[in-house]
Amino acid sequence: MIKAVIFDFDGLIVDTESIWFDVFQEILQEYGVDLSLETFSKCVGSTDDALYEHMEIHATKPFDRMEIDREAEKRYQDFVEELVLRNGVLDYLKEAKRLGIHIGLASSSGMDWVKRYLTRFGILSYFDVMWTGDQVSEVKPDPELYERTIDSLQLQPEEAVVFEDSGNGLLAARRAGIPCVVVPNRVTRQISFEGYALKLSSMEEKSLREVLAYLNN
Repeated sequence: MIKAVIFDFDGLIVDTESIWFDVFQEILQEYGVDLSLETFSKCVGSTDDALYEHMEIHATKPFDRMEIDREAEKRYQDFVEELVLRNGVLDYLKEAKRLGIHIGLASSSGMDWVKRYLTRFGILSYFDVMWTGDQVSEVKPDPELYERTIDSLQLQPEEAVVFEDSGNGLLAARRAGIPCVVVPNRVTRQISFEGYALKLSSMEEKSLREVLAYLNN
C-alpha cells in the first residue's frame, strides 16, 4: 500500500528545464556548438557536467564555465516570469492531502532554489519533507536523495511512489527501490525511459487516485 508520493522539482512541478535548454542552446551556438535535446537530457535532473564535456569536444573557441553559467543565469531571468505549475500538479498535491498521504520532494537543485518557486506558487506547505542537492553528497542518478526522503518519512521504498521527468531521476528512484511514474516535459519527451511503473503525458492524464489504484493492484 502506497503511503507517500515523492516529487522531483525541476521539469516536473515547474518546467524550468525547457527554459534552460533554450538558453544554453543559444549560448553554445556562440561557441560553435550545436546542443541537441539528447545531449542536454543527460544533464536533466543531475549536474551540468555532460554539457561541458560536450563543449570541450566541440567548442570552436576557448570558454570559461563560470562565465557561461553567469550568462545562462542572466538570460534565464528573462523568462522566469513565464513559468507556471505544470498541468495537474496542484490537483495531485490537493488529492494527496485529502487521502492522508505523505508528500515529499527530492531535487538535485539547492534548497533556496526550490523554496523560491514553491513559495511563489503557494505550495510550500504541502510538503512534509524535502531533500535537495545541497544536503547530500551525491545527486541523481545516485539514489541518496530518495533514500534520505524515504528514511525521513519512516517508510519502506515499496510504500512510496516517485514522480519524475528525467532519465537521471528515474534511475535514482529505481536504485532506491521506489516505483517511479514518469511525466516527461518538452526536453525529456524524447528519452527512451526504461523500468518505470507508469508513464503519463501529464498529470492531467490520470488523477492521483487512479495512479495509486493502478500501482496498488
